[in-house]
Amino acid sequence: MLDARVCLETVTPSVTCKGVEMGFKKHGVKFLSAALLIVLSAVLFSGCAKSEEKAATTAPQQKTEMVLASTTSTQDSGLFDVLIPAFEKANPDIKVQVVAVGTGEAIQKGRDGDADGLLVHAKSDEEQFVKDGYADSRADVMYNQFLIVGPQDDPAKIAGSKTAAEAFKKIADAKAKFISRADDSGTNKKEIKIWDAAGIKPSGSWYKKSGQGMGDTLKMADEMGAYTLADQATYLTMSNEKAITSKAVFEGADDLLNQYGVLVVKGAKQEAAAQKFADWILSDEGQTVIKNFGKDTFGVSLFTPNAAK
Repeated sequence: MLDARVCLETVTPSVTCKGVEMGFKKHGVKFLSAALLIVLSAVLFSGCAKSEEKAATTAPQQKTEMVLASTTSTQDSGLFDVLIPAFEKANPDIKVQVVAVGTGEAIQKGRDGDADGLLVHAKSDEEQFVKDGYADSRADVMYNQFLIVGPQDDPAKIAGSKTAAEAFKKIADAKAKFISRADDSGTNKKEIKIWDAAGIKPSGSWYKKSGQGMGDTLKMADEMGAYTLADQATYLTMSNEKAITSKAVFEGADDLLNQYGVLVVKGAKQEAAAQKFADWILSDEGQTVIKNFGKDTFGVSLFTPNAAK
């Protein structure tokens, strides 16, 4: 074997190191090439290892995507534009996909396994959902008021009514135009209860069905000069945006309370993520987001948080 000492004579045809004669021209190139190959391989291997290590440490975290079935009122009012980002910031491993439909359809999605969590506003239906075994419990989250929205001149003269049922009876007696969502939503369910309380089964050319969400129904009523039942948050949002000119003709009665509840669907694909959402929205952090929503624009909250302490 060659001595480890480096031979400095590089210009002579042959080099002798400690008595070992090495022909540079014959063997030097091969020796040098092999050495360079070893060095380059080591460098490349080290670079690849570091690249793989860096890639492993910088790879994006896999997020769990949960489906939240809710109402068009929470969507149209703009609440979710504030609420969902706040939740995802607090829970960076979860992404929320909101499906905004009527409460009836949202609850059905829970029954069908197409939703992991529900945020809806039809308490009796929510309680039935629990009784049927689709959720362990429901919890109050927030509330606001329903309003009877109508033309500026209030043709049915409902403004002085004492209850929503009395106001509905005046609309029916006057055969003033009324637009129903007719979509099994929480708003539609409340409307039906009010008609029942008034002892009236609405029908005739004055009673129209939109089959649409809250925002579209408000626009239709506005265009037709008709009355409709709306949630406070969506009405105020659209009125502020000047999307409609109708006014809140009747409000504040006890039978116009609009309570929202949250439920976690038992056995859902992302039940754990839905539980985290429910826990967060009922927490002080989630309730504060709800409490502050609308204050900058309207000076008041569009929803009043009322989770049990």
